Amino acid sequence: MMRALKIAGTGMSAQQMNVDVLSNNIANINTTGFKRQRAAFRDLIYQDQVIAGAATSSAGTLSPAGVQTGLGVNIGSTYDIHEQGPLQRTESQFDLAISGRGFFEITLPDGTSAYTRDGSFQVDNTGTMVNIDGYELNPSIVLPEDAVNLTVSADGIASAQVGDDIIELGQIQLVMFQNEAGLRNIGDNLFKATDASGVANATNPTESGSGSIEQFFVEGSNVDSIEEVTNLITAQRSFELNSRVITTVDEMLNAINQIR
Repeated sequence: MMRALKIAGTGMSAQQMNVDVLSNNIANINTTGFKRQRAAFRDLIYQDQVIAGAATSSAGTLSPAGVQTGLGVNIGSTYDIHEQGPLQRTESQFDLAISGRGFFEITLPDGTSAYTRDGSFQVDNTGTMVNIDGYELNPSIVLPEDAVNLTVSADGIASAQVGDDIIELGQIQLVMFQNEAGLRNIGDNLFKATDASGVANATNPTESGSGSIEQFFVEGSNVDSIEEVTNLITAQRSFELNSRVITTVDEMLNAINQIR
């Protein structure tokens, strides 16, 4: 019975972390480009009291199943689900959404690269397209001071009107990964590449399986509020059931203590 207390404790701890993941999803229901997370559970090691196939007599009979006792559960991993979020129309010519696979590449202040689905771009005091933190889009797109009417095509070609002329400003690229779930969240709607994600492969939009660019749109969070609340209720119920196990074991131990 003491083992049951520990097993129930692992269940409560795992469900508590599950609630942490779900609450973060719900908190980011309006975060541009957010990808919801899921907690993956795994059972802990087992103790063998009788090994399956062990001899049960001198006549050569064998135990058909054995006796094992599990020691509980823990969280094996938390991973991002990179499903497409809904595209939301805006009034800004600098807002870009990706319809399909791929990420925008952002150059961080330390010179390294991060990746995002948040296409809420602006221009800084040099006319360079940057994200909401002022980090530069890579490849760089720079608007001349007298440029108006920025246009970004579905395949990522940026152009603007300067006087009576339409000039091309550059090619916006998208970055692809073999395993998007292997990317590491670093906050601020940014991801970093890892060994698990594979190397970053830059390509033009609409090529090599990448998505297209939608100007005047941003990608909303892919959190489904109904699904998350349903999962939250399930996690709460699982936590309560594990706490009930502890209460039941405590009552059984009290009954043993009262035996005269």
